[in-house]
Amino acid sequence: MTDQLPPAAFAPVRPAYGSASLADLMPSVSAVLGVRGATDVLGLGADLAGVDRIAVLLVDGLGTYQIPVAAAHAPILGELPTRALTSGFPSTTPVSLVTIGTGALPGAHGVLGFTLRKPDGGILNHLRWGEDPDPARWQPLPTRFETAAATGLAVTQVTRPEFEGSGLTTAANRGAAFSGAADPLALSTRMLAALSRPGLVYGYHPDLDHHGHAAGVGSPPWQEAAEEVGRLVTRLVDGLPAGAALLVTADHGQLNVPAEGRIDMGKDPVLAAGIVAVSGEPRVRYLYVEDGARDDVIAAWRGVLGPAAWVLTREEAIAEGWYGPVPAAHLSRLGDVVVICQGRTVIVAGGWEPERAGELVAYHGSVTAAEMTVPLLIVR
Repeated sequence: MTDQLPPAAFAPVRPAYGSASLADLMPSVSAVLGVRGATDVLGLGADLAGVDRIAVLLVDGLGTYQIPVAAAHAPILGELPTRALTSGFPSTTPVSLVTIGTGALPGAHGVLGFTLRKPDGGILNHLRWGEDPDPARWQPLPTRFETAAATGLAVTQVTRPEFEGSGLTTAANRGAAFSGAADPLALSTRMLAALSRPGLVYGYHPDLDHHGHAAGVGSPPWQEAAEEVGRLVTRLVDGLPAGAALLVTADHGQLNVPAEGRIDMGKDPVLAAGIVAVSGEPRVRYLYVEDGARDDVIAAWRGVLGPAAWVLTREEAIAEGWYGPVPAAHLSRLGDVVVICQGRTVIVAGGWEPERAGELVAYHGSVTAAEMTVPLLIVR
């Protein structure tokens, strides 16, 4: 399975924090809607003058480089005015959802990867997060939904019913009234219903990402999911009431990785030496190492992987600005060593994580343009 990405798709992209990133989206939307203290970083006011209600639809996995492929099956995606944003780092769903919801950089909100090591040594999977740790402690910042609602603005989130009350939903979207939608038709219906009054509506659609992971970008199941995205967006565009705007964006892109690009660290004694725990995901690994072993681990991983990955210390990754400032309370969540895969390489953590992680077709999380750049489609 190939997604026929151009060479530019593999160039590293730095997060455009403070100018054109997902962290800047909700502050800008809030400013357009008159929320006190919010700043229109993205300059949306010029396009949305007179708007008093805004719907933001996040299509999981619909990165900028996936738009041309998806538009062949969902023509409306190629017809709408589009800007480019970047995700935060890592370019993965939990990080992006909390970055959008808080309007803060990953270092500040503390959701720094798909999985992270907890203080007790356990590994937290943010997609399977219940009440441990307490979401209000793990992610301590107020969300943009809370600050908007505090000014009297009507704020609604529309997503799958099973996400209600989850740790990730609470961390990212607390403050927004919950409306469950089990399918794309219900999603569009309930988002439009919430737009019947002035306010902010946030909707989330996960299916494109799911089929990309399972079958690959461009596969028949992915194409069918893209067609459904087109129908969803069309229903929203056609149903927008007067005074409303629709913004469509994504949390990250994806790229297909062939079997030969998957390296299992659990089957390589050189890569496994000195490691006591692993988190992150196949495109960005966090390695927690034995006392005194960090330099040896870095040398070993650089020797095995070469140009297939950047192997950095925690301090180097932070100093390079990938997360924004990271407070002391969040430092231990990152590994002693940060491994950022390049090209079409992933690191499977056999023995540390479920084997299924090495059976996916498409991946994301790293710094390539295919993963980091996301669209912002604007309709009013």
